[in-house]
Amino acid sequence: MSLDLDDFNRRWLQAWTDKNVPVLLSFYSSDTIYADPQTAAGIQGQEALGAYLTGLFGATPPMTYEPHELWATHNGYCGRWFCTISPPDGPVSYLRGFDLVVLEGDKIVRNEVFVHPLETLPSL
Repeated sequence: MSLDLDDFNRRWLQAWTDKNVPVLLSFYSSDTIYADPQTAAGIQGQEALGAYLTGLFGATPPMTYEPHELWATHNGYCGRWFCTISPPDGPVSYLRGFDLVVLEGDKIVRNEVFVHPLETLPSL
């Protein structure tokens, strides 16, 4: 049975929205490699990723991720999403992001995140 990438991506982005570190880590392999604009050199391993996410989520306001489009690759997918950032004491802001997700089975072995600030969310 092959992995339903749209369902995987939707559940994974929901875990990001929920800031649920244990659930998020369940999507990643033990030796995963993760990189985003703050960790461009990359983080290796589930334990290091968990520590990073715990700190990140403690320092960021509520963020709601909405999947938009997904392109399958030979070993995973590239997914585009939109994010609404809702600080309790400031203006709402928006991001458009792309994730390169490399899979082995149903685990992420490499995740590279690219983001762009937006003035508003586009009509989807």
